[in-house]
Amino acid sequence: MKKYNMMKNKVLILVSLIFLFGCKNSEQEKVVSRVETLPFYDEATFTPKWFSKDNDSLKNFHKIADFSLINQDGDTISNKTFSNKIYITDFFFTTCPGICPKMTASMMDLQKKYINDDEVMLLSHSVTPEIDSVSTLKEYALKNEIASSKWHLVTGNRKEIYDLGRKSYFVEEDLGVEKTEDDFLHTENFVLIDKNKHIRGIYNGLNPNDIVQLIADIKTLKKE
Repeated sequence: MKKYNMMKNKVLILVSLIFLFGCKNSEQEKVVSRVETLPFYDEATFTPKWFSKDNDSLKNFHKIADFSLINQDGDTISNKTFSNKIYITDFFFTTCPGICPKMTASMMDLQKKYINDDEVMLLSHSVTPEIDSVSTLKEYALKNEIASSKWHLVTGNRKEIYDLGRKSYFVEEDLGVEKTEDDFLHTENFVLIDKNKHIRGIYNGLNPNDIVQLIADIKTLKKE
């Protein structure tokens, strides 16, 4: 009888865990965008602007500047790589002991979510390109089980990377502070880019709730 009761208790625990896990997933699926259509952003204060997709104002609206960088496989990565793609981008470095591992974990969650979705890509820029060579990025990619087909870790010219971060993606929060590539770029922000190279959202890569919201916003963006 004692053995039967122990078995019964184990079954009840297992059923409870399955129920709780199912409820958690259901709650995540219920999360929706805060708006029916995502806004556009064109400067560092991230003041939202709304346009219809065929609005003439978008022709000259802020877009991510052209770039050419090298990924963990030694391949050239440019704007063309993300042609007709939605992508999420961030800035990191492989020797970072603080926020970067947590950011990588968040990006890994996104990789798992979109691994079979050709419409969504991931892009991480090294802010220490003089240290993060192709081979170093490759080692980091292998260590973290990063899929090259989904997620590009890029290195290259330091000024180009820093200009992208500060002038194209607006990832830093030090508004009004003039900086050069000699001033270290370090941020936990993830930025959502649409198929036309427009910024559509910014999120805290360390905050699980922000990642859930990012996923919901991608769903909204796909409907455009």
